[in-house]
Amino acid sequence: MFRRSFAALKVNLNPRVVAAQYAVRGLIPARADVIKKEIAEGKGSHPFDSLVYCNIGNPQSLKQPPLTFFRQVMCLIDNPQMLENKKIVAEFPADVVARAREFLKGIGPTATGAYTNSLGYDFAREIVAKHINERDGNVKPLTTAANITLTDGASSGVRFLMQILIGGPKDGVMIPIPQYPLYTAQIALLDGKAAPYYLREKEGWGVHSQDLEAAYSKCVSEEGATPRLFVAINPGNPTGNVLDRKVMEDVVRFCHDKKLVLLADEVYQENIYAPGKKFVSYREVVLSMPEPYNKTMLISLHSTSKGIIGECGRRGGYFEQVNIPEELREQLVKMCSINLCSNVNGQVMTALMCSPPKKGDASYESYWAEYNGLFDSLKARAELLAKELNTIPGFSCQPVQGAMYAFPNVTLPEKYRQYNEEQNKKEGRQLALDARWALELLESSGIVVVPGSGFGQVDGTWHFRTTILPPMDQMQRMVKAIRSFQENIYKKYN
Repeated sequence: MFRRSFAALKVNLNPRVVAAQYAVRGLIPARADVIKKEIAEGKGSHPFDSLVYCNIGNPQSLKQPPLTFFRQVMCLIDNPQMLENKKIVAEFPADVVARAREFLKGIGPTATGAYTNSLGYDFAREIVAKHINERDGNVKPLTTAANITLTDGASSGVRFLMQILIGGPKDGVMIPIPQYPLYTAQIALLDGKAAPYYLREKEGWGVHSQDLEAAYSKCVSEEGATPRLFVAINPGNPTGNVLDRKVMEDVVRFCHDKKLVLLADEVYQENIYAPGKKFVSYREVVLSMPEPYNKTMLISLHSTSKGIIGECGRRGGYFEQVNIPEELREQLVKMCSINLCSNVNGQVMTALMCSPPKKGDASYESYWAEYNGLFDSLKARAELLAKELNTIPGFSCQPVQGAMYAFPNVTLPEKYRQYNEEQNKKEGRQLALDARWALELLESSGIVVVPGSGFGQVDGTWHFRTTILPPMDQMQRMVKAIRSFQENIYKKYN
């Protein structure tokens, strides 16, 4: 009988893929999934019977309800035969039916089961362009559907742009630190160089021009790479900060002078909580600046996954091009063509995100009651979380001005650092100090957070990222568990 040893089989793995890391779904969440399965199967001896997942901005997984108007329209679009039944139609608000019929005219006779063109439905791109113009106060020149590409969330837009601009270790990407791990993962996959510019935590995660210059120069002189792309995340992930206009103008001038494409990650633009803060798009800033800075190359991203919609699973989003040269536009179209098209439900959800019910529509009152209720709840949780975290020994947390996260600084005793080193030797691995902290928090309390080392941080500092998304009862459990865990660490190791 023929036998083959699987141990003898060898697979040549792409070292770039091996090097890429994505902490949001990394070690701690993976361990959490194992524990969750053990609890479900009645195995293990865990001191809790459920987990609180605070590791990822996935609102509906944490009981945030979907907005009714959007789901009703989606229902009719995916089942257009329902529109032929008068009894069924009578069950829906008039504006839901009208919107579904309007969108289906743009979709065509095949409904949502066919590929779209590479850039997405024309009608949806026109709706997005109209929304952007209204959002930015109709700053000139107005955008058009020709500048809009519909994507699978914001992530595919990041991937397309980086694949075009980053050809190897001679090409760099300027990224904020802390940053969303998508960026470092993509840079690793493309064998590019990260050029980190550090946000100043004590200044509310501030950005300074001299830090940008230093990061650029270091990339050129020490890494031997030339930055091609500048990433700005506003509102910030994982930091929860909201940039002031003056800072944004400094970034625009820097990008123009260095001939960098500015990639504006603006997926949290609806999540602004702090008094006196408001969202201003990089597009509005660029186009309002004097020459030559109003010619700065810009690509901005938005998504249906965040905001108040929270439709992560729909994978809807778009990117808009401003001042992009024709040769880059052509390559972006080619990348979208290779991808065939973004998913159709995401395209429809993106169009809905950009065209909510207006005053006078049948769903107007109910839609905005749902929307404002969700926003007010997120705002309350953002304020509560930062306030409570700042009362825990060794914690320092900047206000959550926007987005969906807090990124507190954690001071740990020297003896805990020594303990981590000893454990690493025993286990034959190298866990960062904050990763050890997050792992032990999980195993003692069922709270799932992401260590700051997965996002980047100033050497010698330790953080973790947690969402503000858990319902209030889970939020209270989370804060109580973190407080107890940290107090025990200080008692045992201080």
